[in-house]
Amino acid sequence: MGKLMGWLAAPLAVRALVKARNILTDATPLNADCGRLCGAACCQPDETGENGMLLWPYEERLYRRPIDGFPFRLAEDERWYKGGKRLVCQGHCPRAHRPLACRVFPLRMRLTTGGAEGEDRVTAEIDPRAWATCPLPEAGGLRAVSGAFIKAVEAAGQALCRNVYLLEALLEDQRRMDELRRL
Repeated sequence: MGKLMGWLAAPLAVRALVKARNILTDATPLNADCGRLCGAACCQPDETGENGMLLWPYEERLYRRPIDGFPFRLAEDERWYKGGKRLVCQGHCPRAHRPLACRVFPLRMRLTTGGAEGEDRVTAEIDPRAWATCPLPEAGGLRAVSGAFIKAVEAAGQALCRNVYLLEALLEDQRRMDELRRL
């Protein structure tokens, strides 16, 4: 996308991202701190120290300035989209500043088309990447996850789909995850 289009699209995309993040502010996979089950495995650095969470398009704009009590840095990462960023932190952060990817983990959003009423909707599913770090997929998959959390992830996905750039990113993520499943 050209610089002018990106500049024009950014405010609406950021607004949709903030709405999706706000939907997930208090929603968690379990009714208790799920990080206590696994030692917060999803937040721990890998052996290179270069782990982190991929940011949604324009989400890096929420991390332009330092945040008190949340040391982080942005790294270039174009696995998902051109110009993409990854937020690398030290494994603990204030909930209010967590990236969207952290807020939905161990789930991901899937756009399904032509449902019972012929409309598109977002459904939550286990993220295939979660199997490597999270005990919840093995403990029962979606049945092990709070129903309120599943609904919040789906509502956040619906908010993202109202922005064409975020919808495009969701569909690209879906394509990548479908490829990963086939391997």
